[in-house]
Amino acid sequence: MEHILSLSYGKDSLACLGAIEELGWQLDRIVHVEVWATDTIPADLPPMVEFKKKADQLIKGRWGIEVEHIRSKYTYNDCFYMVCGENRRKAKSKYAGKIYGFPFRQGVWCNSRLKQHVLQKISKNTIQYIGIANDEHGRFHNLTETKKSPLVAAGWDEDMCRIWCEENGLLSPIYESSTRGGCWFCHNQSIGQLRLLRKNYPELWKLMLQWDHDSSTTFKADGKTVHDFEKRFYAEDLGLIPADKTFRWEMVIGELRKNQINLFDLELMGRI
Repeated sequence: MEHILSLSYGKDSLACLGAIEELGWQLDRIVHVEVWATDTIPADLPPMVEFKKKADQLIKGRWGIEVEHIRSKYTYNDCFYMVCGENRRKAKSKYAGKIYGFPFRQGVWCNSRLKQHVLQKISKNTIQYIGIANDEHGRFHNLTETKKSPLVAAGWDEDMCRIWCEENGLLSPIYESSTRGGCWFCHNQSIGQLRLLRKNYPELWKLMLQWDHDSSTTFKADGKTVHDFEKRFYAEDLGLIPADKTFRWEMVIGELRKNQINLFDLELMGRI
């Protein structure tokens, strides 16, 4: 039976290599599922793309295993524009006939379709290692006889994982500006990450606005859209509202109107 490490390139996932080494566990393959936003745009930002290349070289040199990069036949954009069918458990689904759009309210289809389905194809009759840290008790229910965490077995918490990655040159650059990695279009990312995406990658932000315009669901579960964040960040650019904890959503339109910012012009610019 093969023993496979499912690698995400996050600190906990990479630290599994150190824990496996410490435990003396068998490791036959290392597999990473690549996600693509479109046919030509990866789900990773450029610094992460470069980090993966560097990490692969270090892993090959130290453990002698070449990381396998696999992917779904679908992109995020493909699934986003798929049309929902009838819900088998209900007579009529309110989403039937509409595109899926952002995944939050209809289950996290992005993870299941773009990652889990791909992993399931190679995980039959294998032992899979996953990066659940020893202090992530809320995730322990995912562990089984065939899905194990070297970190839990070794007693490594998240802080220890970060230290190990730093000491071994395997700490992702994502942690310089965030506490979590993931796709640049993820609906679970923080406001700070969205702000940086808009500032540093305007072409990707433009695609987010297009998806937001077409989506049958809102970007965030609380009803906030990408266009809502565009209005907020634009008002911040003008110095009309704070970018800190004193922010309130009702400030945005009020301040734009008070300062005679023409909302119709903003709409033409694609900002609202």
